[in-house]
Amino acid sequence: MEGQVENEILKLKKQKNAVILAHYYASEDVQRIADYVGDSFYLAKIAKKSTADIIVFCGVSFMGESAKILNPDKKVLMPDPTADCPMAHMVAEGKIERMRAEYDDIAVVCYINSTAELKSKSDVCVTSSNAVSIVKALPNKNIFFIPDKNLGSFVAKMVPDKNIILNDGCCPIHVNISAEELREEKEKHKSALVLSHPECDESVLALSDYIGSTADIILYAASSNADEFIICTEDGVVYKLEYDNPEKKFYFPKTRPCCSDMKLNTLENILYVLKTEENEVKLNDILMEKALTPLNRMLELAR
Repeated sequence: MEGQVENEILKLKKQKNAVILAHYYASEDVQRIADYVGDSFYLAKIAKKSTADIIVFCGVSFMGESAKILNPDKKVLMPDPTADCPMAHMVAEGKIERMRAEYDDIAVVCYINSTAELKSKSDVCVTSSNAVSIVKALPNKNIFFIPDKNLGSFVAKMVPDKNIILNDGCCPIHVNISAEELREEKEKHKSALVLSHPECDESVLALSDYIGSTADIILYAASSNADEFIICTEDGVVYKLEYDNPEKKFYFPKTRPCCSDMKLNTLENILYVLKTEENEVKLNDILMEKALTPLNRMLELAR
């Protein structure tokens, strides 16, 4: 049955000049069928360059919004329109305006894991891959980093000459990774290196051998001489890790970090939206224009 669904997807994709983008946190079967698999930054660049008429985005809502903002003339479809990222909404109403009123020289730096509305009120977007380099490149001394306090805190440590003002937002999946469970896993696998995403709590990062974006973790594991790793990020990444490194072993803390929203993307849903072209991402033109500026600035500064 799965093979039949995959064949139908491939046939419709060709007929409709569609491209399928999937985040590393999507399930294994979705990653296998996708044309491009990557983290938020990579997929944003692919969406920008795409010559397809239809983009099927196997991720969560903010990713589909970003693809639409970068490609206003293309049809962007979400396999499941309810797939969302709680952190993407985690900035209190009016807080950006209050920060701008309090500081003359401030840049609002918005993690790409955020709604189009939040992006439209920001100066530049960043991803976990490029947040440090972009904050370093900004002329502003004061940085209001939204919405993730953990990534913001990591950036603050890496760029100590800037005044990084943190927001009280977080990824529920990454903050649920506990230092206690990580210590237990380290005790079981004494030679394993700990690779962690900067969305994790500071207590987890303190126990880590390497901190980086999902894509950076994948690259590190492939280039490392080590053959055992404890992974502190969402478990969908294990498909790529094991595919690239069949001789290496990968472990997760006991409470395995799994984003249920990402797993709402299924082969059946992909086939459905390709057939019907439903679940299209639609945004107000003015909102898209405002949100495009920080996204474009990110792509320019990250070159």
